[in-house]
Amino acid sequence: MKNLLLQPKSTAADFRKSRQTAPSIKLIVFKIGNLNFALRIESVYKVVDRTPVYSSGLNHVGVAHMGDSLRDSSAAREITVVDLNWQFFQSSSMSESGGYLAIVQSTTGEFYGIPVVNTPVLIEVPLSMFRVLPESYRRADTLEVASHVAVIPQQGGTLTVFLLDVDLLLPLFQKLAAVK
Repeated sequence: MKNLLLQPKSTAADFRKSRQTAPSIKLIVFKIGNLNFALRIESVYKVVDRTPVYSSGLNHVGVAHMGDSLRDSSAAREITVVDLNWQFFQSSSMSESGGYLAIVQSTTGEFYGIPVVNTPVLIEVPLSMFRVLPESYRRADTLEVASHVAVIPQQGGTLTVFLLDVDLLLPLFQKLAAVK
């Protein structure tokens, strides 16, 4: 009689296959108002303590002086700060003190700052959880800078996260400034 406890030998390929996980992306998640937003980790350059933001207050775009907190410590630079709180809720966060500035870099290499109140969180989300936001919704709502949405199960509920497209941040504010 054959011994039922003996199993065929596993190969290294079988082991690797069993350890593979679903494709995922790493995100920096932060809250603005009652919405959760995310940025792909590849587009986030750095998160720093909030520095003063200077703005005329007319178009909800400002500038912040980033001394040695960017690449070359000997070269200071100014970065454009976009007030997403105003865009989504018509309430400016530019003059608030405290919090953080999420510094992102567009595909053209320009740095932008996004003021956030609470510490952004790093999470990894399977790609299968993301859905493309309908174009009609993006045109009709203030979330036109978000490209995808993910509903992430968490202990005690779910977390809905809107994925921002960094290349749409400044064109949005340029368009708003032209309307005023």
